[in-house]
Amino acid sequence: MDQAGIIRDLLTWLEGHLDHPLSLDNVAAKAGYSKWHLQRMFKDVTGEAIGAYIRARRLSKSAVALRLTARPILDIALQYRFDSQQTFTRAFKKQFLMTPALYRRSADWNAHGIRPPLRLDSFTLPTHKFVTLPPLQLIGLTQSYSCSLEQISDFRHEMRIQFWRSFLENCPTVPPELYGLHEPRPSLERDDEQEVLYTTALAPELAEDCLPGSHTVKLEGGDYVQFDYEGPASGLQAFILMVYGTCMPTLKLTRRKGQDIERFFPGEETRRPEPPRYLRCEYLVPVVR
Repeated sequence: MDQAGIIRDLLTWLEGHLDHPLSLDNVAAKAGYSKWHLQRMFKDVTGEAIGAYIRARRLSKSAVALRLTARPILDIALQYRFDSQQTFTRAFKKQFLMTPALYRRSADWNAHGIRPPLRLDSFTLPTHKFVTLPPLQLIGLTQSYSCSLEQISDFRHEMRIQFWRSFLENCPTVPPELYGLHEPRPSLERDDEQEVLYTTALAPELAEDCLPGSHTVKLEGGDYVQFDYEGPASGLQAFILMVYGTCMPTLKLTRRKGQDIERFFPGEETRRPEPPRYLRCEYLVPVVR
């Protein structure tokens, strides 16, 4: 019996059902084993208790909802299957060392307490480095959209595609470097959504012909942690989710207020009118050091 394969499939299923009822009986029925056997197998393969893992992942998901939406704390607690706000607050404080309300109000976002998803396949944390950027003036176009947390990956991927198509139609040559800047915030209109401002920008000397209708964009200086991505364009958003869901908590980093920076280096193979299928990108997150 391939216990690792069984638990790997179960982990994938659990990740998509954290806001569903997940009693041991339900999970065991999904896996096709008695709950006693499943608990032993999960512990043998992962070294963790399945109930504690599910709770830690639910609290991690709730932490993201607290930071990126304005949903009432009770609604978030109930979504992730806590029977009351008091029960949720006790569990949250134990894992994050502060109450949900304080976690939401904090100026910076400390990744302490976020429990990354378990990975059974071989996994190496992406290489990172700390950089200090000076203030930089760019020329760009800003788009905004509101969406649920579940939709953000699709929205951002689609926005990149729209930008590349528009950009490649207008720009006579492909520049050696361009930027995508974004910072999410809770939506002012719907408390279960977030508003995302996404700015595509170039150095001023490159922007005149490429970005008609553009405006001045100030890129804030300061300390950043940088992760490098090179691969299919369709994989960039999953990489960003890994940065926040695994890298930031593993490295015990604190995100400060500011924009995330996507710094692209288009290759010679980039041609109009279709967006590139392969990207080389530096992804920078503003951090407190």
